[in-house]
Amino acid sequence: MPKPLLIVKHTTHEGPGLLSGLLGIHAIPSRTIDLSLGDRYPDPGNFSGVVSLGGPQSANDRCESMRNDLDRTRTIIDEELPYLGICLGMQVLVKAAGGAIRPCEIKETGFFGPDDLPFTVSLTNEGEHDPLFAGLGRRFRVFQLHGETAIPCEGVSLLAEGKHCRNQIVRVSRRAYGIQSHFELTEEMFRSWLTSDPDLRAMDGRKLMEHYLDIRSDYEKTGNTLLENFLRIAELI
Repeated sequence: MPKPLLIVKHTTHEGPGLLSGLLGIHAIPSRTIDLSLGDRYPDPGNFSGVVSLGGPQSANDRCESMRNDLDRTRTIIDEELPYLGICLGMQVLVKAAGGAIRPCEIKETGFFGPDDLPFTVSLTNEGEHDPLFAGLGRRFRVFQLHGETAIPCEGVSLLAEGKHCRNQIVRVSRRAYGIQSHFELTEEMFRSWLTSDPDLRAMDGRKLMEHYLDIRSDYEKTGNTLLENFLRIAELI
């Protein structure tokens, strides 16, 4: 029996989404903690890997919870443990590695940018050869929901770029990844976000749902492929 996968929630409504289905399909044990509820971040060495999710906090916060989050993530980097950070989880990874977190010059929210073109990410040359993207094309559409961006430092590899916020997918050490966009959404999860997230509530929820349903098939294929690739990298399947 492998060690369980640790899932770190930074806010209650941002869950693992598509990952939950894959964990069930592959019978992978997991444990979920919710830092917003005061849960303690356990020793990551007791787990087969860590998936750190999004949230409204900033990796620049100086509260005890974020300090502990960064300390645990530094341990993950030092011990070369498998890690997948989504949105805030990506920014925590870059900050823990020595990079910086800054406000976005252009805030990215939804499926389309301010130029009315879809948000996409494009793999760099290094990203094209990374196992995280096996079975995927060089460019794919994403959903964005962030007001800050990560500035990588030496030792952080840029695997994918975006048009507005350039640094979209990174790798630290051998098996620690960070993805700025959200690729884990299910329909149920997205409907919940439309009523719980203040940035999404300020937008046209009907149009956002139409945008989601328009790309749902390709979106879920991308998300499931990325997540399964990570589970392989973590040697869980």
